[in-house]
Amino acid sequence: MAELANCAKCGRLFVKHSIRDVCESCYREEERQFERVYAFLRRRENRTATMAQVVDATGVEEKLIIKWIRAGRLQLVHFPNLGYPCDSCGAMIREGRLCAKCLGQLQADLRRAEEEKERGASSPRQTTYYTQDKTKR
Repeated sequence: MAELANCAKCGRLFVKHSIRDVCESCYREEERQFERVYAFLRRRENRTATMAQVVDATGVEEKLIIKWIRAGRLQLVHFPNLGYPCDSCGAMIREGRLCAKCLGQLQADLRRAEEEKERGASSPRQTTYYTQDKTKR
């Protein structure tokens, strides 16, 4: 269903009826920038370019290139030196949202929490009793 929203880029009001978070004019500008980046990367000598080299050569923001990579518009299989930052630590990765180190840490934390939960369920509930000295009232 269509709804009113402010453009994330220019702040103008527009009718949002898809997953796009920018107005039509900003979307067209993003598409022109995408074509510039893709044309640069299509050339054989530029396929091994790093993110910094692509940004310098095309003038397109790194944030926008990362958005296209995450959306699947730029396939990293074809560009071996491109990557995007891990959501947790910022290390450069090529797939997923977390690097191997952060993913391992998250899995270890989940296992530890699950073990603690199981230990708490298997042991009898501990109750603390408090006494009150009635003579000092």
